[in-house]
Amino acid sequence: MIQTAVKERSLQGADYKNAQLEHLDFSHTDLSNADFSNSLCVDCNFSHAVLRNVDFSGADLRGCNLSYADISGANMFASLLEHANLEQIISDDNTQYFALRCPEKGAFIGYKVCFDYRLVKLLIPADARRVSATGLACRCDKAKVLWIKSYDFSKSYNEAFAYVDPNFVYRVGETSYAHYFNPDRWVDSTGGLHFYMTREEAMGYM
Repeated sequence: MIQTAVKERSLQGADYKNAQLEHLDFSHTDLSNADFSNSLCVDCNFSHAVLRNVDFSGADLRGCNLSYADISGANMFASLLEHANLEQIISDDNTQYFALRCPEKGAFIGYKVCFDYRLVKLLIPADARRVSATGLACRCDKAKVLWIKSYDFSKSYNEAFAYVDPNFVYRVGETSYAHYFNPDRWVDSTGGLHFYMTREEAMGYM
């Protein structure tokens, strides 16, 4: 566990992989190319820090201050950002797994896997609310079931039961509505219909 104060303003390429960091002040520090993968950051301050190309994959950043930080080119895959301060955070097209994974507007297709390895093709309508965190999964508040098939497409089904809630049934031709939808995109495992953008990603869930 690292609790000492950060005095250097340049820590480019620093290795904090798998580290437990508590109450560290990284504000205004150049941490370009640093490795924070799978680290636990408790109440750490990254405000105004240069975090270009930093590996934050799997990092727990919940409650940390990343306001005005530059995460251009950073890898944010599976990082936890719940209740983090992201005010005026800077990202670019090379920032991985930070932008919304699904389309912000319009209707689109999604996929999910239900009980007994049934693959469900969904139409997320234009007026559906939709979010994603920092992984492959997305959530929406409603979706129409287009078809339900086996992995090898040899069988078709009329209904499929959700893994998380076996009482929640998806039926072909019907629109399914989430019992509760949490609009906070950074809360990953929460209310909403979970889906993936591709069949391969959905099947990879299992």
